[in-house]
Amino acid sequence: MDLFDYMREDTMKKESPLASRLRPSTLEEVVGQQHIIGRDKLLYRAIKADKLGSVIFYGPPGTGKTTLARVIANTTSGEFRQINATVAGKKDMEEIVKEAKDSLGMYGKKTILFVDEIHRFNKGQQDYLLPFVEDGTLTLIGATTENPYFEVNGALLSRSRVFELKPLEKEDIRKLVHRAVYDKDKGMGSYNAVIDEEAEEFLADVSNGDARAALNAVELGVMTTDRDPSDGKIHISLQVAEECIQKRVVRYDKTGDNHYDTISAFIKSMRGSDPDAAVYYLARMLYAGEDIKFIARRIMICAAEDVGNADPQALILAVAAAQAAERIGLPEAQIILAEAVTYVASAPKSNAACMAVFEALDTVQNQKTMPVPVHLQDSHYKGAAKLGHGQGYLYAHDYPGNYVKQQYLPDGMEDISFYHPTENGYERRIKEHLKELKK
Repeated sequence: MDLFDYMREDTMKKESPLASRLRPSTLEEVVGQQHIIGRDKLLYRAIKADKLGSVIFYGPPGTGKTTLARVIANTTSGEFRQINATVAGKKDMEEIVKEAKDSLGMYGKKTILFVDEIHRFNKGQQDYLLPFVEDGTLTLIGATTENPYFEVNGALLSRSRVFELKPLEKEDIRKLVHRAVYDKDKGMGSYNAVIDEEAEEFLADVSNGDARAALNAVELGVMTTDRDPSDGKIHISLQVAEECIQKRVVRYDKTGDNHYDTISAFIKSMRGSDPDAAVYYLARMLYAGEDIKFIARRIMICAAEDVGNADPQALILAVAAAQAAERIGLPEAQIILAEAVTYVASAPKSNAACMAVFEALDTVQNQKTMPVPVHLQDSHYKGAAKLGHGQGYLYAHDYPGNYVKQQYLPDGMEDISFYHPTENGYERRIKEHLKELKK
């Protein structure tokens, strides 16, 4: 490193964004992701022992993929090189491979190559790395926001271990926000700033697991807010935090009354066939950062409980929407959820199937369990036929209309009815069909 490189790095440390300056240097400083870097976890042990094999870090923005790579850079005894797949070309990789071979041959030092946005490499670029990863010339660390099983070559994947990073928990973000405001070495502590607890809570919540978004808001707040004449401090209030992250505060405590009130109104609006109200409450929950999986589960429940057989397609659509929303993620997931919500809200309603199982469960719980009629018993297991099991059973497909009248409920329960189809939607056809069979 020459003088100019040193001066450039020193300037970058001072002038780089807060999110970059605050990056930890050791594993102990890393916040969150304990499911992969907890003290008893493989990744923690491998980094500590400097025995890391090729890995791919996969997760949303701001969850610490680059942070973990920098921690590895600070702990490894080998050479560490970093490139970004959006700008790096084959020539860059050829130079790194040459240096890695020289380092391994002359000094016995391995080279770790960190490729940020590795999904941006085309197949040819990924294939170029493969033999050098395979023979140990390079230890690869890839970082990607896209599913590596779709975006990274299978051959490269088979030689790497994939670690999925999760959105940071609210308390993790809050800890980072607090550190950013008061840390004098890496954070904004030298500015003599303070942050209100309400603002800290808001930034931790609204950042939706993205540490970078929260830290950028802190930096903007400190740099643009005037000092309070009364104490000479910069006060990051809720209003300042709201302005800096450019999102209006929605009072929505995910464990409080407004959470339960909103989801209750959401479900009741779908049940009450008001798609406008239902999509409004959906929007409130999405804006406040509610978990899309939680919302999707409620849509599926409503489709089964309140729409039922009045429109059997409602549950199919709700399940498909839940799967699609989870796979695609926000922001596009809000469109998928809106489609399911408006369909379920607009569909004809019937809770007949729901009530049928509740009535049947009540009967099972409170009445003596009668034996299964002999003709319905299984005749295939050993000795069953000799005992007469299954004798007298009438196979429905042998009769006109694929139906034959016979007893299915246990003796003494022949006249009990649990399912009472309504006149709504498709259930009217079910009701007419059952009525026709019982003539």
